[in-house]
Amino acid sequence: MKKKRRLPKGWNYVLLLIVCLAAVGGVVGHNYQEKQKQEKQLAQRAKNAVKSVKDLDGKKIGVQIGTTGDIYASDYEGDDAGTVIERYNKGTDAIQALKNDKINCVIIDEQPAKAYTEKDNTLKILKEEFALEDYAVCIDKSNTDLKEKINEALTKLKEDGTLQDIIDNYIGEDSVKGTKPYEIKDVKRNGVLKMATNASFKPYEYYENNKITGIDVDMMQAVCDELGMKLEVEDMEFDSIIPAVTSGKADVGAAGMTVTKDRLKNIDFTESYTTAKQVIITIDPKAGITKSSLAERFHDNFIKDNRYQYIVKGLQNTLLITVFAVLFGIIFGFVIAVIRTGHDKNGGFPILNAFCRIYLTVMRGTPAVVQLLIFYYIILVSVDNKLLVAIVAFGLNSAAYVAEVVRSGIMAVDGGQFEAGRSLGLSYAQTMTSVILPQAFKNTLPALCNEFISLLKETSISGYIALVDLTKAGDIIRSNTYDAFMPLIAVALIYLVIVMILTAGVHCLERRLRSNER
Repeated sequence: MKKKRRLPKGWNYVLLLIVCLAAVGGVVGHNYQEKQKQEKQLAQRAKNAVKSVKDLDGKKIGVQIGTTGDIYASDYEGDDAGTVIERYNKGTDAIQALKNDKINCVIIDEQPAKAYTEKDNTLKILKEEFALEDYAVCIDKSNTDLKEKINEALTKLKEDGTLQDIIDNYIGEDSVKGTKPYEIKDVKRNGVLKMATNASFKPYEYYENNKITGIDVDMMQAVCDELGMKLEVEDMEFDSIIPAVTSGKADVGAAGMTVTKDRLKNIDFTESYTTAKQVIITIDPKAGITKSSLAERFHDNFIKDNRYQYIVKGLQNTLLITVFAVLFGIIFGFVIAVIRTGHDKNGGFPILNAFCRIYLTVMRGTPAVVQLLIFYYIILVSVDNKLLVAIVAFGLNSAAYVAEVVRSGIMAVDGGQFEAGRSLGLSYAQTMTSVILPQAFKNTLPALCNEFISLLKETSISGYIALVDLTKAGDIIRSNTYDAFMPLIAVALIYLVIVMILTAGVHCLERRLRSNER
């Protein structure tokens, strides 16, 4: 038996020293690479810096879609200098793109710009203003009576100083800011005033302690106190506010909205309640690149102000929509599948089959987000329960796919099974329900479970109708912290964990089905 060779005495310490030196060298090398990367990034920022309005030509400009900044910036689009306008659903997304050097500047309202720059010293607002504008409350053209009442209330609030106090409480001098919170009056209320807004526009509307607050919210609360109405606030995408008002989903829209000629074609506005200006946010090339620790970012995104509750509420709504939509889809899908196969086998249900084919073509040929918006703003315009709208929309969408899955399962059952049932004296309906469908259901069960998984992920578009689902919850947190990494990763991990659990369940189900066939 050969003896194991051992290293000479002292060599163990030499090897340990080499490993330590390699580790230290790796850390030093990594830090050097990071430093070089930051220096290169800072040099690139300095080269592409926007220092005035004159520098906008040929740059990538970020705007929030549908805002005044979008309208004004559009004048630069398609010029000879090659200026590009990048449109984002939220100002927060535009700011994140700016910080990641995907764009050169952001055009946005002054007060939200101040809120962004206070959070990050690498951002700065150019001293030169881009444009002046007046904010007003949008209202449907046919609702002239409500418009007159709101105008009268705004006039009174201006005259008694209430409106100025509300504004000063958020954006006044430091000695005044936060000292004049609006207190809701104890008045008799008849009726509800629904206000549509985009709660990512601090200080005009934003989330604080799981509640939408801000200048516009307090102003409309003061208006409701004058009108003797109860205020309800709906948070939605900015470009959905005007459609919500014109369709009757909301009575008014207040989100730092500017009166423009294009908007006046579709909507009316009250008298202006404040004046603001558009400014340009850019990266300060002189500022260093600073990064918070993961612990600090975790605390700011989830612990501070109990922001984790948005995730909890969003997850509850996501699961609720998914479960009921799948049940709805399975029931309706089975009905469609029976009609389609009945027509294929014996030519029955010709009219119903024609309607089913049209339905399947439309639902499978159009995006789910478009279907959701059509249901919310057109088909179910009188339904106020957004959860119900989402369940119906996703359920009908799922039914189209379930129907084809079940139909293929029915067609896969051996034709002799059907003939055997009929030969025993069973009617067509009895043969289908007692012989064919149980076998088809067993064959399609794994595919139906996969449809459940797909539908779970599709519900992430629910935020388009101002419904707080899991994805929308992450957006709300991002609009408060201006941090994209933590909320998005958290939402992605939650979806991933749920899908992994469901996938494991599907695999177990498939194994049991195969074992029963032996």
